[in-house]
Order: sequence, then C-alpha cells, then structure tokens
Amino acid sequence: MNWKKLNSQQILEDIKKASFDQPVLLFKHSTRCSVSSMALNRLERAWKDAEMASVEPYYLDLIANRDISNKIAADFGVEHQSPQVLLIQNGECVFDASHMNISYNAIVKAV
Repeated sequence: MNWKKLNSQQILEDIKKASFDQPVLLFKHSTRCSVSSMALNRLERAWKDAEMASVEPYYLDLIANRDISNKIAADFGVEHQSPQVLLIQNGECVFDASHMNISYNAIVKAV
C-alpha cells in the first residue's frame, strides 16, 4: 500500500477532481489514538494492491492538519470522526466508516 499524503487544501481540491477518473480513499488518522493506529494497521495488512489498483489512497494526519479534516467534513457532508475512511467518486463521498467499522472488505464492495 502506497499512501499519498494529504497535507494541503490544494491537494484536497486535486483529489476531488481526480475522483472523476478514479476512486480516491481518504484515511483520516489521529496519531494520538490507539484505535486509529489499530484501524490503520488492519487496513494496511488487508490491502491487496492488485485488487485495489484503481483506488488512489491518501493519508491525512488530522492532528497536524485539523483544518483539512474540518474541510473534508464540510465539503463531503460527513461528521468528523477519527479514525475515518471516505471513498470519493465523482467529487462526492460515496462511502464512509469510522473506528472499528473500517473494513477492507466493505471498502472493496463500495468501490
């Protein structure tokens, strides 16, 4: 799994545009939270590059980038959670999950 960093609002705007060509997965991670670390680890261990080749994964350190996390919540109409995954397609959030509901299989089905 090769995460791209989401660390600017310009990248978020680029993600919205890119999502019209391919699905984009956002993982909002709190570096201070053990549940977030566990969810991230579970997702990374389950990820199959060949199966998810069409999905572009982005990682947001929300402690360092709270403003971007807030913009994600506002732009996509989702309640802020941590940890949280969002699947963005055609400029909209088509799937989101948080905490222990973050599941690789659920993401695969949503794609």
